[in-house]
Amino acid sequence: MRYARNSYIKKKKKDKERRTHSVISYNRLQQIHDSNKGTGDREAIHAFSYCLAVDDVYEYLWEKNKDIAVKTIESDFLRQMENGSLQAERYVNFTIQDIGYLLKVTKMLKRMSAKVALPNDIKDFMKSRYSSYKSFADFMLKQYFFKGEPNIQQTPAMRKYLAYYRNLMDNEESLYFTVGLLPCSRLWVWLGNTLNIPPTNAYYTWKVGNMGGHPEKHYKALLNKYLDTTEKVAKANGIFRAQMQNEHDFFLSS
Repeated sequence: MRYARNSYIKKKKKDKERRTHSVISYNRLQQIHDSNKGTGDREAIHAFSYCLAVDDVYEYLWEKNKDIAVKTIESDFLRQMENGSLQAERYVNFTIQDIGYLLKVTKMLKRMSAKVALPNDIKDFMKSRYSSYKSFADFMLKQYFFKGEPNIQQTPAMRKYLAYYRNLMDNEESLYFTVGLLPCSRLWVWLGNTLNIPPTNAYYTWKVGNMGGHPEKHYKALLNKYLDTTEKVAKANGIFRAQMQNEHDFFLSS
């Protein structure tokens, strides 16, 4: 009975939210139409479709591209990791490539944190992510007994992945570099939470190390704030999907 009552209350609340959302959407539609005679119809349709289709851009990007996550977890590398049969050499090579990725992206974040002046919240995001990546990069170098930054030869998949990052850094607004960072954060947390690796498995530490993260703390408010048109959402989705594919290709080639 308590469950049924709570479900009813939640349903009533959602119905009210939908009605409120529809009123807001309709009012916005009318404002655009009134202020843009002649060209307002097309813009109004875009605004209205955005309001109805994407309430939470952060979740929308993940759900639209989760199919790549599902393909990734079915890769030979991860399934062998899961059942404990993954050869140690493959894991070592994977880890070396991952360290190379971490070092290169840390350098890009350092550059972005110096490059971005406004808006302040994106600037703060870049500085925060740089600090976090730098700390983790230093930890990884120490853990694997590197005295300095190693000269790592990149695999074709990793080379393509990092080239995409560089293009975002050099040719796109800082917002889209932010979008480009997210697939790695979301995918690895999802893999850690989803892979069925028991404590007796040698790769259990990898699973635990990637479980329980909360990338939404860093990305959600920012993306929901600035990805506020259909055009921006569509562009962000293309970038997110490309980076999810780069993650998939990294695991597939490992």
